[in-house]
Parts: sequence; structure tokens; C-alpha cells
Amino acid sequence: MPRQKRTIQYLFEKKEKGEKMPRTALYDYPMAVLAELAGIDIINVGDSIAMVTFGYNSTLPANLDVMVEHAKAVRKGAPTAFIMGDMPFLSYQASIPEAIRNAGRYLREADMDAVKVEGGTEVVPVIKALTDAGIPVIAHTGLTPQSIKSIGGYKTQGRDAQAALKLIHEVKALEDAGAVAVVIESVPSEVGKIIYERTRIPIFGTGIGPYTDSPMINAYDLLGFFDRVPRFAKRYANVKEVIVDAFKNFVDDVVTGQYPGEEHCYHMIPGEEEKLYNLIETQN
Repeated sequence: MPRQKRTIQYLFEKKEKGEKMPRTALYDYPMAVLAELAGIDIINVGDSIAMVTFGYNSTLPANLDVMVEHAKAVRKGAPTAFIMGDMPFLSYQASIPEAIRNAGRYLREADMDAVKVEGGTEVVPVIKALTDAGIPVIAHTGLTPQSIKSIGGYKTQGRDAQAALKLIHEVKALEDAGAVAVVIESVPSEVGKIIYERTRIPIFGTGIGPYTDSPMINAYDLLGFFDRVPRFAKRYANVKEVIVDAFKNFVDDVVTGQYPGEEHCYHMIPGEEEKLYNLIETQN
């Protein structure tokens, strides 16, 4: 039986029932196919692509053209998942008309279910404008990687009472602005609990403990591509070891002449090889 399409209505129904929605971040068609087969509800086409796929040390180099192309691929691979596309750095900060045009590309070109915008109260006007334009928005607060230079690194947010209170007020403002859900990243679980109990819309937690409707681990951390993973992430496989072993076996087979073998070869139609040699002879 085909899987039900995950929509905004689906998110709210699951929240009302108290049922969790597994969420991951990934960036390409093959990974999206596997996530869909496994039953992942929500996929974030994150600007973390700059770090995970392209090797940069922050999310800032991601641009909209790259994000939209990868979003297209993910949608093709996961047709029933709820997929949100990150609005990359400087794609929504310059002006509201530019933010609407850029966000609209995700819906028009990549069939995203929502866009994700980072920030606190300063992005409230953007969220309101996008919502008024018919573009569903996921807000993102707590640790906001696009602000990494101003906040001084990848640090847990809201650890003291004043910072936590500011975060609680920010989430309320983002909800009131029309966000259909809020990603909260790297926040103490005590603060996550307070926010979760006071918020009507789904809470997408990334490193905030159990008080979330949709816990998230990046697919590449989950699968063990890297030796180091964030504290909140759990490694469910060691794909790095499997891949490296496969590459090593390939290298050995090539060096020793075991690959390619007869079973990997194509052959001419019977009798055509002799004809070919005859043709070569006549041409000589």
C-alpha cells in the first residue's frame, strides 16, 4: 500500500496524537530513496550541505542555486516525505521581496513542502511576509549556524536563565508570525521542555532532548560517515568502514588483475569478431 503523503496537516495530526516523527537531513537522490524506504517522515535539505558535501567549515558558502538543485533531487527520491528547504545565507536578509522570490523557487522548482528560515525576532517580518504569500515556513532558532561568526562558534544556547527566557519569547514570536513549526537546535533539555509545553505548533528538536515532536540526526552522522559526531547524535551504522573496505578491495583487485574478470566483459555477436578482423585486413 502506498505511503501517505506527509503534509502540514499530517504534522499537526501527529502532534495532536503525541506521535513522534523521525527527521533527517540529506542532500541527494540515492540517500532520499533510502530514507523514503526506511519510513523517514521529514527531510531537511539543509545548508549544512556546504560542510557535509562540499567540505567547507560552515554553512555560509551554500547558495540558493545549489540548494534548489539538490532539493529537486531529494524530492524525486522521497515523493511522500515532508521536505523542507533551507533558505541559505543572504537569500532572505536583504529584503522581503527578495525573500519571497527566493523562497518561491523552492515551491515552484523543487516542490518543497516548506522553507526553513534561521533567526529570532529579527526574522518575524520575513516569516509573516512569506506566510502571507502562501509559502509555508519552518522557523529555526537556538543555535543558528548562519550566525556562527556573531555568536562565536557552535555553542549550546539558552544555558542561563536570561538567555533561556529570551529563547522562549522568540519561539512564541515565531509561532505568532505564522511559522508552521520551529526547529530548535542545541538547547538544554530543561528549556526544550518549557518551550514544548507552551507551543501549539510542532517542535522540531535538534539536540534539545526528548521534548520534541520530531527528533533529528543528520543522515551522514546517523550512518557513521564521520569519526566525530555532535553530542546529541547517535550513530546507527559504520558506513565509513564498509565503504573504505570496499574501496580497498577494489584497489587490490585492480592491482592484482582480478578486476575486471570475464564475468564483467561484454562480447560481440558470435561470428562478428572474425568479420571485424577480415575488414581490418582488407583495409590494410
